[in-house]
Amino acid sequence: MDIQAKLDLVKSTFIRPDCLLIAVSKTKPLEDLQAAYSAGVRDFGENKVQELVAKQAQLPADIRWHMIGHLQSNKIKYIAPFVHLIHGVDSFKLLLEIDKQGKKIQRSIPVLLQIHIASEESKFGFDRQELESMLGSPEFSNLTHVQVKGLMGMASFTEDQHQIREEFKGLKQLFEDLKKRALHSFVELKELSMGMSGDYLIAQEEGSTMVRIGSSIFGSRTYSTS
Repeated sequence: MDIQAKLDLVKSTFIRPDCLLIAVSKTKPLEDLQAAYSAGVRDFGENKVQELVAKQAQLPADIRWHMIGHLQSNKIKYIAPFVHLIHGVDSFKLLLEIDKQGKKIQRSIPVLLQIHIASEESKFGFDRQELESMLGSPEFSNLTHVQVKGLMGMASFTEDQHQIREEFKGLKQLFEDLKKRALHSFVELKELSMGMSGDYLIAQEEGSTMVRIGSSIFGSRTYSTS
């Protein structure tokens, strides 16, 4: 089955047609991205800065690039000029550096705050207490070159669909609670990024506005043998 057919199959299962599909193209060759682009995809997700920068330079200019992986502070400057959305902002330190890099190039950079909802300690993200502490801090109110567009979360890697649903449900509740609060002008909570190839249907049922799908479109990850 080619990429066009796989895309059509994935889209045919969507419960929410307004939910944005982000094609996760990490480790995939340019030809695969070009095939997805030709099939109508304009939103691509990468989890390594070096790969994202290389692909952005070689593919059409109207692609919206999403940084979905764990981002190191010293790498922000490479994607700051063009990245459409940074999904994994998992610390205030990282947010401050994004703001700093945005200020340098006079661009307000769109981000999502990553919330830790999974049972695995290895996953990144703010817990509720860390989030509240950041939102209430004077330093947060002084940010000038970021746009907080919403929240992102990754469910536990488990076969237990009830657990996955409860984790997504909790993130959705936090999202709705924050929307009711008077937050700063640069916080405009519109996006809830949750759901990947294995759980995007549950995520959509629980209110996701964007899903990150890789293997269902491109097949399993491609690793270099060099």
